Amino acid sequence: MATDLSELESRLWSAADQLWAGTGLKPSEFSTPVLGLIFLRYADQRFHDAGERFKKDGLPLDEVDKTDYQAEGVLYLKPEARFSYLLGLAEGADLGKAINTAMVEVEAENPDLKGVLPRSFNKLDNKVLVELLRLLAPLKIDGDAFGKVYEYFLGKFALKEGQKGGVFYTPESIVKLIVEIIEPYHGRVFDPACGSGGMFVQSAGFVQRHHKSASDEIAIYGTEKASDTVKLAKMNLAVHGLSGDIRESNTYYEDPHKAPGRFDFVMANPPFNVSGVDKERISDDKRFPLGIPSADNANYLWIQLFHSSLNETGRAGFVMANSAADARGSEMEVRKKLIQSGAVDVIVSIGSNFFYTVTLPCTLWFFDKGKAQGPRRDQVLFVDARHIFRQVTRAIRDFTPAQIEFLANIVRVYRGEQPEAEVGGHELLKQQFPEERYWDTPGLCKVATIAEIEAQGWSLNPGRYVGVAPGQQDDVDFAERLEELNEELEVLNSEARELELTIATHVAGILAL
Repeated sequence: MATDLSELESRLWSAADQLWAGTGLKPSEFSTPVLGLIFLRYADQRFHDAGERFKKDGLPLDEVDKTDYQAEGVLYLKPEARFSYLLGLAEGADLGKAINTAMVEVEAENPDLKGVLPRSFNKLDNKVLVELLRLLAPLKIDGDAFGKVYEYFLGKFALKEGQKGGVFYTPESIVKLIVEIIEPYHGRVFDPACGSGGMFVQSAGFVQRHHKSASDEIAIYGTEKASDTVKLAKMNLAVHGLSGDIRESNTYYEDPHKAPGRFDFVMANPPFNVSGVDKERISDDKRFPLGIPSADNANYLWIQLFHSSLNETGRAGFVMANSAADARGSEMEVRKKLIQSGAVDVIVSIGSNFFYTVTLPCTLWFFDKGKAQGPRRDQVLFVDARHIFRQVTRAIRDFTPAQIEFLANIVRVYRGEQPEAEVGGHELLKQQFPEERYWDTPGLCKVATIAEIEAQGWSLNPGRYVGVAPGQQDDVDFAERLEELNEELEVLNSEARELELTIATHVAGILAL
């Protein structure tokens, strides 16, 4: 049975406690040995499952070689590189040396992982490693295991390291919704803030669910600033039978993939409200053709990057701070140009408590450059999904598979596509749209024209358009509203600083006359 998220977190917390007790490592360093063994545990699980399939098909395992496993999208593991082998070693064995050897063997058999896997296990006490192996042995992990682990460590230790909540892992249900809406059937997929690679894993899952081979249909490209996270992404791709071109780079200033106009799909969860970007360094950058916003906020640099990276028919889906939908000044001018281009396709409001480390709600933006050439050029679909969620724990929410399919099906019928009916979302769609044809539904969705958006000050806030369903109360969560107001205050302060700079420049010019 697959381990649920709460159990996974509980076991990993126990493992982290063991490591903390037995080493002098900083909290942020705990992830290295744990992720290495989680990687090996999951690789071993997939290797074993492939072996069972071979036996079921009548193939003796002594006649199966490395290429057979690789054809299944599974990492080949020599006997001494298998988690099960390490687990069976006597407690008196040098486990640190044995695990390091396992990592070397995995890299030797799988060149894409060269230099990626950790090899510092001999710094850990044998007793700690024994307990860590025992804790991980029962786990059977589905989905983006590494993303969950990454989020777990971020949530538990980031505050102790003095980090803030602007950078956080994207929950699996949010990623799945993005994938279902942009529909990456075939082509180049780019994530310029790729983190642990969860967007790529879910894109591959989408392709496979539609009965095609992900390795044949999509090509993966990513960038990530932190070298340890680049390694994490490569590990995540490898255990899912994927490969890709993941580069370590600072996306604000570097473009290793020559992104403008190159990609069929762009997906990302960029850091929100980043300040301090050196705008002089990017003033002539082709990735930001709509102008460099004067506000000290990188949101509209990311938004432009996603848009400019698409080819003429490309689609993008990304997470964005709510404040970006109504930002004024130079940011509004960029937003206006994007809307007028016809590429803005869908905007979805997501409620609070979907992210583990912050309670703040967010917005999903979707671009479709191909739409600009069709009948929907002057339209944008707004969806308010804040009332749609599953309460996982008191503090955490997500979407069920049926809810993801339902929300994606709203977009499909808006586009004139056939809705999908695999996990219960089709039934939800028929309750709302009995004829399976789109129409505006108060409290849920609204198609607005560019003229209507202009009348709203070029706002992309779904709440301005969707309204409230008849008989539905517009309940406000105090903590959620307080965070929204605080975010709005930060935006207003930024705009005030922008105005102060403009006034000072004009005054200086007048005095110089």
